[in-house]
Amino acid sequence: MTTVNGGISFWYAATGLPERRPALAGDIEADVCVVGGGYTGLWTAYYLKQAAPELEVVVLESEFCGYGASGRNGGWLYNGIAGRGRYARLHGEDAARRLQLAMNDTVSEALRAAEAEGIDCDAHRGGVLELARTPAQLSRLKDRFAHEQAFGADEVHLLSAEQAAERLYVPGVLGATWTPNGARVHPAKLVVGLAAAAERSGVRIHESTPVTTIAPGRVGTAHGSVKARAVLRCTEGFTANLAGQKRSWLPMNSSMIATEPLPAEVWDAIGWEGREVLGDEAHAYMYAQRTADDRIALGGRGYPYRYGSRIDQDGATPDGTVAQLREILRKMFPAAADARIDHAWSGVLGVPRDWCAAVDLDPATGLGFAGGYVGSGVATSNLAGRTLRDLTLRHLGKGERTELTELPWVGHRVRRWEPEPLRWLGVHGLYAAYRHADRHEHAATSPLAGLADRISGRG
Repeated sequence: MTTVNGGISFWYAATGLPERRPALAGDIEADVCVVGGGYTGLWTAYYLKQAAPELEVVVLESEFCGYGASGRNGGWLYNGIAGRGRYARLHGEDAARRLQLAMNDTVSEALRAAEAEGIDCDAHRGGVLELARTPAQLSRLKDRFAHEQAFGADEVHLLSAEQAAERLYVPGVLGATWTPNGARVHPAKLVVGLAAAAERSGVRIHESTPVTTIAPGRVGTAHGSVKARAVLRCTEGFTANLAGQKRSWLPMNSSMIATEPLPAEVWDAIGWEGREVLGDEAHAYMYAQRTADDRIALGGRGYPYRYGSRIDQDGATPDGTVAQLREILRKMFPAAADARIDHAWSGVLGVPRDWCAAVDLDPATGLGFAGGYVGSGVATSNLAGRTLRDLTLRHLGKGERTELTELPWVGHRVRRWEPEPLRWLGVHGLYAAYRHADRHEHAATSPLAGLADRISGRG
């Protein structure tokens, strides 16, 4: 069987791509117009209608709901959030701790909402297992463990090599951390179910409706315009497609492969009975899950960025990237080294210049946004949706300040990315440095990786 390359993602392979909803047909009015039909836009619209059913809420999506990262990601519903360390420096550790605790609660809230709406997304709360496979990675793992506890993530456990091996067998593992604040999900089932739940609550969704302009009180498309008191941009990695936004958030590519369903003898050798979502401490890190039908779905950065913030459309992945991911699979799971690769695909995630997720709504213009999740968006989008709900209700005179609107990521602003060719050279140089560090560092983190962190804004 030949590997399917692209076709949006493996997650749609069994069901096929969803049937598209009708496009916008002429000018309309609404209370709230949400631009983007991924997790962020759909959670925002869903929670708005739950809180204020009388509001007219419209979602505009250029393709179909779940076309972008929401239908292509690794299925990590976990409590990580991009930028926590920077928010601690800007606003104090107490503020950053409140943000972390809100993310811890978000894992349970997203699962609760999915269950309440009857969304069968293959959810399994096995937690998050992150491995160290070199002494340098082990040092970073221990540092991160200490940071997690300092920020209120006191349910993180440091595991020895032997304890990690009891969960799954990966050659050469020196240690690991595990937290219960994570779950495996089937990304496409979640986004398709969420779109249906939003519609049931009264949200109007128009697909095949690319947005051409966003302005205070109005969203323009080729099919008509939406006049609204609040306009919320929820386009994440596809933000660069909007006029004037190419340098706002960098569309970073992330790629994945999915094996064939693996037989029982392979799983006997690997273990992974807890079905934790799995990552490591490499600089160019990997992420993986054991799917509900017993495949390994594994991802990494691959070819990180296309010149001019161009965005791939159907998920096609370079052969070299597929080979890199297959090599990671072979090294980490020797028992699955000869497994057939059924699918390869790619998607984009939104990266702000300072690598900090953010959410905001300007009360003077009614323009809001959320995103910049840097790959941690499956759960963060839920917190963002509830925060945008509260900000929007306050803007419309239907709410007050809440604990969510006081979190430190609200209102965060960051400078734009550099113009080309500096942007392309910087990103590719950054990941070349990370890969070199991963290949050559041993006892301590490579100074080259530390320099790359500082230059990129991650450090």
